[in-house]
Amino acid sequence: MTTNDFLPVTRSDMEKRGWEELDFLYIVGDAYVDHPSFGHAIISRVLESHGYKVGIIALPDWHSTKDFMRLGRPRLGVLVSAGNIDSMVNHYTAGKKRRSGDVYVPGGKAGMRPDRATIVYCNRIREVFGDIPLLIGGVEASLRRFAHYDYWDDKVRRSILVDSGADLLMYGMGERQIIEVADCLDSGMDIHDITYIKGTCYLSDTPDVFDGAEIPSFEECAEDKAAYANSCRIQYYEQNPYMGKTLVQKHGNKYLVQNPPAEPLTRQELDDVYELPYMKAYHPMYEKDGGIAALDEVKFSITSSRGCFGNCNFCALAFHQGRIVTSRSHESILREAEAMTKMPGFKGYIHDVGGPTANFRFPACKKQNAYGACKDKQCLFPKPCKNLEISHKEYSDLLKKLRGIKGVKKVFIRSGIRFDYLINDKDDSFFYELCRHHISGQLKVAPEHISDNVLRYMGKPENRVYNRFAEKYYKINEKLGKRQYLVPYLMSSHPGSTIKDAVELALYLKKNGINPQQVQDFYPTPGTISTCMFYTELDPFTMEKVYVPKTPHDKAMQRALLQYKNPANHKLVVEALREAGRTDLIGYGPECLIRPNKKNKENDDGKNFKRKRSFGKNKKRAERGK
Repeated sequence: MTTNDFLPVTRSDMEKRGWEELDFLYIVGDAYVDHPSFGHAIISRVLESHGYKVGIIALPDWHSTKDFMRLGRPRLGVLVSAGNIDSMVNHYTAGKKRRSGDVYVPGGKAGMRPDRATIVYCNRIREVFGDIPLLIGGVEASLRRFAHYDYWDDKVRRSILVDSGADLLMYGMGERQIIEVADCLDSGMDIHDITYIKGTCYLSDTPDVFDGAEIPSFEECAEDKAAYANSCRIQYYEQNPYMGKTLVQKHGNKYLVQNPPAEPLTRQELDDVYELPYMKAYHPMYEKDGGIAALDEVKFSITSSRGCFGNCNFCALAFHQGRIVTSRSHESILREAEAMTKMPGFKGYIHDVGGPTANFRFPACKKQNAYGACKDKQCLFPKPCKNLEISHKEYSDLLKKLRGIKGVKKVFIRSGIRFDYLINDKDDSFFYELCRHHISGQLKVAPEHISDNVLRYMGKPENRVYNRFAEKYYKINEKLGKRQYLVPYLMSSHPGSTIKDAVELALYLKKNGINPQQVQDFYPTPGTISTCMFYTELDPFTMEKVYVPKTPHDKAMQRALLQYKNPANHKLVVEALREAGRTDLIGYGPECLIRPNKKNKENDDGKNFKRKRSFGKNKKRAERGK
């Protein structure tokens, strides 16, 4: 049974529905936002659509057990999620400094959830409800399901399933798993006997599984970086819902068992999930505190697809959503858009129609529907696979239909265009449509770097591919009579990036007149290949050594080079250029990045000061000539 209202958050809400007890209690580290961009909203609505009674306790006060008891003991079990983002990533910057706010809580106030929220919440649940079936999921649980390097502790931690004391971990997008688990519990099955469901992990006393592969143990990974790299490689190779093996990793006297990933939802199933009766709003109880900022960006956006075969090494999407792209039907998306035009506050602008990558709408090739993504090959890296099917026609048709809805003024694309996919499309129609209709002055793209050395470690295409894209972008805009720009996302200090690579990027920015206001330092988040490289200083696919800028000072120098024009970075830029052996870039010549420090005119070999004096004389002559 579904109802057009928020799910219960208090006992009085339960009473209004005539409920004496819940089937499932959902504990979440975000505020309660009933919108399909929030994992807790999807899972709770999916359970509701199958007849289960679900209550939400969002942002519980973990300092005592009182909040956790608010809705009573549920009949079947407790679900726990840290929220849409790993709680440590949510709380700390790449420099390990505490963030001042949190867009997922009322009024953006920081400190309303604990560090390592999944573990803390589970401990409280055990205090309150004892041996009740306890299930964890969401991004934090999903990406920490194996022994993993933790940037904040700077060590390898055990699987979060071990540390939390939960009974079952659901990883990836959990719609299939949650209903299978719920039906098993509802039938009277013991939680410890639910060991066969795809997309779940459990603990076992033995390593004996069907079609399994044992990976290096937690203890081996904690002591030996090569073992850790081997473990990561095998994990990635086996994340295939059709061909992947069951993975086993020893933790002390227990064995973590990961069943193969759940199969992606079909188009009809995906439509059904996104057309459940979401309120598309945060719970009214947050109004007095200023609402939930995280809703603002997605409230008038539409999710059209899932999965990403781009598979960049620094991104955890392949480990969470998978590499097989699935998408919603045009009809489903159009129904959502039409309903959106009637929502309070809608001003005619759909902010986004996309997913992990907006211009991916179907699997990379037909083979993926039966066999999944290739085990040891990438679809776009280092070059597009010969089997890759490149077409934007279906996406272009969808956008055209959306533009034609009464009340829609503009449809934007903000979730990101994969430029290497677009530039290899032989049909330019979508490129023109993109520039003509779906950009407002600037398009954000993610080349991340321009050094081919760094791009190789990122799993991104060579810089010439981005240059081709940029050149074509500006030519198309010129033909259309539009002045629109590219805003490139750039990353400093990624594994493999030397100080010389950072200088190369700075020179590229200068040559192309790019002055980035914000630069993202590489952030070693759980579950990525790049984080494995950061920790082990090894490429897990080749086992070759990788240079890693690790110290705060090394990272600061690389970041400063990307913002060399900022006077506050002058000292760091000078130091970085000296270290790179590029003091020729300190001076007054047109190729120089910065001028010498006035207080230290004996910089380098003196050549730049001769240039300065010559430049000064020429300037005076020019002024006299006027």
